[in-house]
Amino acid sequence: MALNIVIMAAGKGTRMKSATPKVLHKLAGRSLLAHVLKRCEPLSANARIVITGHGAEQVEAAVQAEGLSFVRQMPQLGTGHAIQQAVPALVGDGTTLILNGDVPLIETSTAKALIDACAGHALVLLTVDLADPTGYGRIIRNADDGGVLAIVEHKDATPEQRLIHEGYSGMMAAPTAALKRWVGQLSNNNAQGEYYLTDIVAMAVAEGLPVLGIKAHNETEVLGVNDPVQLAQLERAFQAQQAEGLMRAGVRLADPTRFDLRGTLTHGQDVEIDVNCVFEGQVTLGDGVRIGANCVIRNATIAAGARIHEFTHIDGEAAGASVGEGALIGPFARLRPGAQLGAEVHIGNFVEVKNSTLAKGAKANHLAYLGDATVGERVNYGAGSITANYDGANKHRTTIGDDVHVGSNCVLVAPVTLGNGATIGGGSTITKDVNPGDLAVARGKQVALTGWTRPAKKR
Repeated sequence: MALNIVIMAAGKGTRMKSATPKVLHKLAGRSLLAHVLKRCEPLSANARIVITGHGAEQVEAAVQAEGLSFVRQMPQLGTGHAIQQAVPALVGDGTTLILNGDVPLIETSTAKALIDACAGHALVLLTVDLADPTGYGRIIRNADDGGVLAIVEHKDATPEQRLIHEGYSGMMAAPTAALKRWVGQLSNNNAQGEYYLTDIVAMAVAEGLPVLGIKAHNETEVLGVNDPVQLAQLERAFQAQQAEGLMRAGVRLADPTRFDLRGTLTHGQDVEIDVNCVFEGQVTLGDGVRIGANCVIRNATIAAGARIHEFTHIDGEAAGASVGEGALIGPFARLRPGAQLGAEVHIGNFVEVKNSTLAKGAKANHLAYLGDATVGERVNYGAGSITANYDGANKHRTTIGDDVHVGSNCVLVAPVTLGNGATIGGGSTITKDVNPGDLAVARGKQVALTGWTRPAKKR
């Protein structure tokens, strides 16, 4: 049986007061529409159709993917009018699932329940029990069999009907052949001059087709976004869900209300995360990892027993970054793309590492830069030292062998190689290779002038 998934994403979102189309606003680092598409992936639809309108080109460019098609609703004349535009793209005579692009947290299991209940012959509405149903269409059920008789809009509801707390979410599954027929019969004879998809409920009832209501697991999964306030509220609700899931899996969060996950976090046992930490992209934390307060970690793998001290920023971007077992990073350290740190490496305060590998036990504890470098085991890299890796046009690599000691305030001008066991005197600018075991000093000779008088300020 063919399955169509239609996502309505044509609205302007006037109350967002933004040039960005509403469905492209971000929730936990991903657009609202991308959330919906992601949750539909396991459903194996024969056709996935996004209805665009306001900012159509921008929306389509942002989410385009293989197997995803777009239809445009111009102008936007209501939800029924939106589905009318999608009718030519629907395939088969099975089921069409209709979702909203600004309702990002619909559960895959809920969507599947709608599809299964429809089975190509019933109209199935997703409903929700609301503490405050103001503004929602009320679900009127048959007292005998519990079937849905009608949806009554809030403004049209009687005082008795307004006491009903079951509201319509705006999402449904319908028999595709019947849906095509129903939307073709819709009228815009109403105060707003729009075509309402909810009018098909009365058509289904009149035809004697089953009309069912399936309740969402919770209110959060059917909450939409109309303004920045609602977006922020949904963000916190979603983060609370993620935090609870991590804690139930054994992660210790110092304060789940001060935690943000904007991607995927994979973890081992006995992981501890302090307050105000942000995780983005793909992050993996091994057993016993401890993350200090106010860290931002993006696209990184951190091995067992590593400690990430406070205010550390790790951003692997596409290349990724990795921290070895038992390493100590920070506070106030920065790891950039291509930073690959071995076991027991120490990266201290105000040290930046980019596109560099550091072998087991290497240390750069203070105020240093390592870019495009290969660093051996047990290297001590002094405070204030840098690799000068860029000549104004090209990047060059620095190679530092095992057991090298680089003194403070040194400049290693790449390409350059320091052999195993070499020592670089503090304050040196090294432009040539240094042989294993050698001491290299490259700085001006110290001069002392006896009897010199410091200039005095003229009065």
